[in-house]
Amino acid sequence: MTGTFFEDVVVERVHETPAITVTEAHVAMYLGMTREAPVGAGAVPDVLPLCLVIGLGWRVKDPPLVVLAFVGLDWQIMRELRVGDTVHSRSRILSKRPMRDGGLVVDERTVIDQRGEVVQQGKFTFLVAKRPKETAA
Repeated sequence: MTGTFFEDVVVERVHETPAITVTEAHVAMYLGMTREAPVGAGAVPDVLPLCLVIGLGWRVKDPPLVVLAFVGLDWQIMRELRVGDTVHSRSRILSKRPMRDGGLVVDERTVIDQRGEVVQQGKFTFLVAKRPKETAA
């Protein structure tokens, strides 16, 4: 099994994702999947930037966390995003707390636009697996 286990998580480690420019196609696909009402010409639904940067998180060099459960989300929308804006995210591990078979990891995420301004930010809490113990053969 590959991935970043609880023992491998480094508090204060920062990851930056690549950037993506939000297009009308992104908005159309999002609205088609969620069945939300359109938000107006050129406007981007509030949750779409969060969805995009979560996807971009798969494009960083380190393997993803081995998540057993998504525990919580505390999210703020700071400003509206428009079609044509380019975003990326910065992720920083705030804390980790061991438990029996895993541990809680709090990951702070910030969505940043092409002007370097914060668009959205918040914290994800995950239950991350501990590395499996080797079994004797």
